[in-house]
Amino acid sequence: MGMISTEAWVLPSNTRRPGNAELIREAFTFPDITPNEVLAKPLYGCMEGNMLHALQRDPVDICQERSEDSVVLGNAGVVVVERIGSAVTNVTEGETCIVFGNGIWDEQGYPVKILGYDAPSSMGVLARSMKLHERQLIRVPVESEYSLEQWAAFSLRYISAWANWRVAYACWRSQMQGVAPADTVVCAWGGGVSFAQLALAKRLGCRVMMACSHPERLELLQQEGIEAIDRRQFHDDDFEDKFLKTIAEKTDGKGVSIFIDNIGTPVHRVTLKALARQGVVTTCGWKLGMRTHIARAIECLNRHIHVHTHYARYQEGLDAVQFGEEYVWLPPHPEHIWSWNEIPTMFREYAAGNIASYFPIFSVNA
Repeated sequence: MGMISTEAWVLPSNTRRPGNAELIREAFTFPDITPNEVLAKPLYGCMEGNMLHALQRDPVDICQERSEDSVVLGNAGVVVVERIGSAVTNVTEGETCIVFGNGIWDEQGYPVKILGYDAPSSMGVLARSMKLHERQLIRVPVESEYSLEQWAAFSLRYISAWANWRVAYACWRSQMQGVAPADTVVCAWGGGVSFAQLALAKRLGCRVMMACSHPERLELLQQEGIEAIDRRQFHDDDFEDKFLKTIAEKTDGKGVSIFIDNIGTPVHRVTLKALARQGVVTTCGWKLGMRTHIARAIECLNRHIHVHTHYARYQEGLDAVQFGEEYVWLPPHPEHIWSWNEIPTMFREYAAGNIASYFPIFSVNA
């Protein structure tokens, strides 16, 4: 088998590059495609939280986890198929596709490892050329009314949102079939996946609200018709009491039906206290703390359901894309696109909390 060389921003192992982790631009070599793989040219990518976790080597050092000298990150984006393997049937050369980030899947199709993150030998969109399995691509709808930048943002967060919401809402309905969507309150802490799920819940007819603190994000919520809870009105010393009082006022004391919590440890205690009886707390990841603690007896007495999902099956990705195109369920078009040369700066600004967008888009070959 031959080898392919390309330019990439790579995360080096800490044995090769001791000290603080940072991306370096260098030539990256990988084996030529197999019969079920394609060679693709990334056009746009979207900055995702797992990329920052990888850079921070938290909770794991993925180079060490994969036993590899360096890793090309990036599991959200849009690519053009340049060459296909002899057994590929899902896509053809020249097609523009969304990256579907399932790296290794189980016998039911659910993700075990993620492309461009912890899946060994996989590579992400932070490269001028990359290879993918054919089931890691979903065609952009023909003559789509929406931009490639929007589809790049869609590829991870919106598909995650679709798959998680499908399970969370089914769990709510399993105990509360007599409650109409209009009487179902869905609340979330700020984040791109949460934003996507609330937009989905709103289209179903649920009452939706999100807590965040950034002025631009609060404005985006208002534009989407999502009730905004400005976290700046609460201080650290009385945050829990005031937030719970606000929720009680907004729900007539009943609490939240479905609470989307992808933040983790710092807010999880408040999340559980804000839940209604028979309420559902749902998550498909974490941002600020992956370990949580619960009082099991209280959760049982309140009949709370805890939902944990991880990305999606391939069919869920197909369904999400079809729904997004038909029902205008997509991220907003980005106001700013980071260039290939600016990618390390984008990482630093994202880590520092200086990027307002839920969906930071960068260009690779566009």
